[in-house]
Amino acid sequence: MDINFEELEKVSINVKKYPKASLLVVTKNRPQNLVKLLIENGFSLFGENRVQEANEKFSNLAEFNFELHLIGPLQTNKVKPALSLFDTIQSIDRHKLVKEISKQIKNKNKIKTKNFYIQVNIGGEPQKAGSAIDETLDLYNYAISENLKISGLMCIPPLDKKPDSYFKKMIKLRDEINPKLLLSMGMSNDYEAALSFQSDLVRVGSRIFK
Repeated sequence: MDINFEELEKVSINVKKYPKASLLVVTKNRPQNLVKLLIENGFSLFGENRVQEANEKFSNLAEFNFELHLIGPLQTNKVKPALSLFDTIQSIDRHKLVKEISKQIKNKNKIKTKNFYIQVNIGGEPQKAGSAIDETLDLYNYAISENLKISGLMCIPPLDKKPDSYFKKMIKLRDEINPKLLLSMGMSNDYEAALSFQSDLVRVGSRIFK
């Protein structure tokens, strides 16, 4: 397993065409040596899907400067370790999760997480995590009432459909809730389309590894 630096450079150039956008490199299922290699080559924004894997990979890299996002589902029994590991959690999707995060913060446990995104099930797919579109405002208001810093919205459009209409829905939802929220949209297969629809953060993984 290695890094496809040619493709990584191509993706980076495309992202840099949009001054407000950032590239988050998804390192799930990738070994720690590749993470170190990415850091050595100037990349510092990473995404992981699972708390345990991220802990094993990143907890002993404290000498490096990087920012780590949780982009996969979060179980309530993993909230405590997640808050001590990730800078941002992008997968807030239910009141119970907000309540547990708030509880841990109030208990003054070791908290590294500063920002949270609400994950929206933008395609209404039953097999996917995420808040329903018409429930997202209520979840946002509840999270704010619990003093969580909601910085953005995240989505994963249906893989078998053109993503444009879903990105448009995300823009509309963001503007209705809070126009200042960031949008985490776009992955390896649709990041260019997401950038054209105002995505602030694209999450690219499989495209840049070989």
